[in-house]
Amino acid sequence: QGQVVESGGGLVQAGGSLRLSCTASGLPFGLYSMGWFRQAPGKEREGVSCIWSNSGNSYYRDSVKGRFTISRDNAKNTLYLQMNSLKPEDTAMYYCAAVACDVGRGIITSSRKTDWGQGTQVTVSS
Repeated sequence: QGQVVESGGGLVQAGGSLRLSCTASGLPFGLYSMGWFRQAPGKEREGVSCIWSNSGNSYYRDSVKGRFTISRDNAKNTLYLQMNSLKPEDTAMYYCAAVACDVGRGIITSSRKTDWGQGTQVTVSS
């Protein structure tokens, strides 16, 4: 089972930007699709974005399209999420994981190849 460590969260004003990072270990990172999830207080965890192992395709949930960009560096075993034009509704704990990334149907599910990390908190003030 692989492990992940998320970082890069923080407190920003609406309209600001953050770049999240996720460093993975204990698995062949370059062979797996990876994704970002988020969970706001009192809400279920939801898939935000995912990217195929070779960066050949990616998916974004509608609410973040045009504002967030997912990328990865397989040489560094690291996944990124560039978040621009942040909104208060983006406030949540953000997690990364190895995923099944169904771009066609827009479904992101954990592939259970990585344990859930501690996450990184993103707070957007209005």
